[in-house]
Amino acid sequence: MRKGKVTGLAVGATALALGVIAAAAPAGSAVTKSAASAAAGTPTSVIKPGVIHPLAGMSAPSQANCVALGFYHCITPQQVETAYNLAPLYRHGITGKGETIVIVDSFGSPTIKKDLAVFDRQFQLPAPPSIKIITPAGTIPKWNPDNSDMTGWGGETTLDVEYAHSIAPGANILLVETPVSETEGVTGFPQIVEAENYVVKHHLGGVISQSFSATEQTFTGLGQINRYHLRSAYVQAAQEEDGPTVLAASGDSGVADVGLDQETYYTHRVTSWPDSDPLVTGVGGTELVAGKGNTYTSVAWNDTYNPHLGDGTVPYATGGGLSVLFSRPFYQDGVKNVVGSARGVPDVSMNGACTSPVFTYQSFPQQGTPAGWYPSCGTSESTPEFAGIVALADQVAGHPLGLINPTLYWLSAERAPGIVPVTSGNNTVTFTQGTPVKTYTLHGFKAQAGYSLVDGVGTVNGWYLAYELAGRTPPR
Repeated sequence: MRKGKVTGLAVGATALALGVIAAAAPAGSAVTKSAASAAAGTPTSVIKPGVIHPLAGMSAPSQANCVALGFYHCITPQQVETAYNLAPLYRHGITGKGETIVIVDSFGSPTIKKDLAVFDRQFQLPAPPSIKIITPAGTIPKWNPDNSDMTGWGGETTLDVEYAHSIAPGANILLVETPVSETEGVTGFPQIVEAENYVVKHHLGGVISQSFSATEQTFTGLGQINRYHLRSAYVQAAQEEDGPTVLAASGDSGVADVGLDQETYYTHRVTSWPDSDPLVTGVGGTELVAGKGNTYTSVAWNDTYNPHLGDGTVPYATGGGLSVLFSRPFYQDGVKNVVGSARGVPDVSMNGACTSPVFTYQSFPQQGTPAGWYPSCGTSESTPEFAGIVALADQVAGHPLGLINPTLYWLSAERAPGIVPVTSGNNTVTFTQGTPVKTYTLHGFKAQAGYSLVDGVGTVNGWYLAYELAGRTPPR
């Protein structure tokens, strides 16, 4: 999982004051402190790209508890469902029934089945027909509550499973755990691709959700990726009749990202792989803005300068940009005025803002962190959410849809109602690093109607998109 060294982050302008306690947090994370706890030296929140966790979990997922921890507000699964117009699908029996969502994570979580049951009871969601765990790439190391990398993946797994399920509550969940942490460059990917090839070969699911990526520049080029056969699962999926749709997160650092040291940001615009792979659907992040009458609009997610979260020293926004590994695929020919000759990412987006994170429940052993409710966010949220959308579309179609990118771009060009334009916001970021400390601003891209290198073709209206991806017309 990509990690960038955060040198300062204000969480909650009124409740939490700016502060970083380097000794209390793993490399690549920031610890924020409330005014009261700052004097005592007790950290209250750990924030990393993809997942944000207070160190003291909430006893209940209430807005009062959320605000007390310094967040602007938190979002429930029901609010996410409302924002993406999923109720009509559920009323017609389209819940993902008969489909399987495959979630791939290093290490997984030893308590995920129990935690999902608590999550479901709280939000009155049905249990999935099944939740299974497999480890086709080797035995998972013994859980170590003192290993911040392992527990970080535990939080990632929790977010992935709970929000894929919240979108497609009738779908089966298959959690594929791998024994080596994915970081930057090749590390961790051989085990991931081995596991995913197993899934594809045995037809174990219709959509594969990957809430991770690595900066393209941390590979020595496409040759290294091919030499390690890291694209083989995507190629196999594309070649299979009714093969699975493969998704990947576009990242949480805007147009910045980190190098092999997982701490130092590139000082020029970069993007990541596998979301940049033409055989993968890259999923970016938006922020849901509540309107009147229980309605929501979406703007590009960027918390870099948000007074509730960012202070301009950390890049904290949806990833997006131009690939240096892949040329423009045929399905982006219609947006070549935006992407030029390169593959552009992301392709589509859903909620991932950290100023308004979603509630998750976790109880896996973690040093200094009790079981409880934790706000989570990032493109690690938007990716499993979109996996749920794909599972709904698979049910409508009666089979897996494979590579959906050509359909997404065609629907966007046709202004289909399932694609909702995102026309506000950008992924410009500012950060500080180095000795002496220097401030860098990387100018990103602006959201716009049609296609942008911020949120792709836009976000979704699930009622329409589930049918449109399946080539069907919604019933009247």
